[in-house]
Amino acid sequence: MGRQQLPPQIKKVDILDRSTGKTVVRYRVKVDVGAHPETGKRQQAKRHCRTEQEARKVLAELQNKAVTGTYVSPSKVTVEQVCANYIAGRHNLRESSLSKLAYDLAPLRERHGKLPVQKLTKAHVDKLVTDLVAGGTRTAKGRTRRPWSPVAVNKVIATIDQVLDDALDQKIVTSNVAAKVARVSSAQKDVDTFTITEVEQLRAQFAKDRIGHAWELALYGLRRGEIAGLRWADVDLKAMTLAVANNRVSAGGVTVENDPKSHASRRELPLPARLATVLRAAKKRQAAERLALGEHYGSGDYVVSNEIGEPYNPAVLSRYWADAVKAAGVRHIKLHGGRHTAATLMHLDGVPVAVIAAWIGHSDPTLTLRVYAHSQDDALKAAGQSLDRSRKRVPSDL
Repeated sequence: MGRQQLPPQIKKVDILDRSTGKTVVRYRVKVDVGAHPETGKRQQAKRHCRTEQEARKVLAELQNKAVTGTYVSPSKVTVEQVCANYIAGRHNLRESSLSKLAYDLAPLRERHGKLPVQKLTKAHVDKLVTDLVAGGTRTAKGRTRRPWSPVAVNKVIATIDQVLDDALDQKIVTSNVAAKVARVSSAQKDVDTFTITEVEQLRAQFAKDRIGHAWELALYGLRRGEIAGLRWADVDLKAMTLAVANNRVSAGGVTVENDPKSHASRRELPLPARLATVLRAAKKRQAAERLALGEHYGSGDYVVSNEIGEPYNPAVLSRYWADAVKAAGVRHIKLHGGRHTAATLMHLDGVPVAVIAAWIGHSDPTLTLRVYAHSQDDALKAAGQSLDRSRKRVPSDL
């Protein structure tokens, strides 16, 4: 059988090998791969191969990509440009979510921002993950980062994955190199909640605290942002209702306000008598502060505000919460632990999960049960005691 003729897309050429200074034979592949995705102009892919066999294989691959529409043009678009464009395109995200997105992408942009994204490899991402876990990476401002938790690092991996997946859809990259990056393993960690006894200790201390009503709101299941953003206009002490309609959160070091976290988070709750009493006392105290300061007093619109009538930065509330918990002589649990406690105690008291979900602003009751409803040690002891009582009632002949 005679030697196959070269297809028209492959041409045998003599080129100068710069390393040896000698002329060598190469096989140039030149094939039409369709219109350029940005310019719309006809484009051709060119490759040089050492052997005819290699050239035929490359030709087949390029033709297949042209037919299936998977060919990606060589590009100098950088990692920074891809990240910036991705963030700019997330029109559906709130300011706080956009800030978190930028925060998660910052390590990648700082280290590889100038690198053409087509040259980014899985090894680049793997090394970044290793360094974030170990600590010592540098921020754009020159600060040294402490080691990041597995949860935080896994969020970075997931975000890079999303960005590169988007770039793949746009035919900017040929593959998503982050798709197979292993997540960082972490030990299972249950969310701590306060026991009924601890709640009683806390409330005794909160009664002495100027903003103790903020901590009461946490123990009634409100998020930190919901507490910080709650306005007196949202509280009706006559109708005994409380509307969660505003969220005050930190975004990139700046405090912003927006709608609640989700549709289910926007809710109107019946105001329990005890909480109503606490809020009335807080409103009376703020009225006295306004009277004392006169024109120098702030808006006074917020249920939780400082001595001059201005709302708190959410991070400040977390610090003050830690002080209040310490003053009560109770083990430290984060401010969000008050919300966990509310859901857990309702669950242990027999409140239906769907009702708990509606109270704390979850659209999915199964998520409520999985995340918030914890069986505390005291409840487990009570369960064991009930089994002891059941055993005593069992007839001896069974």
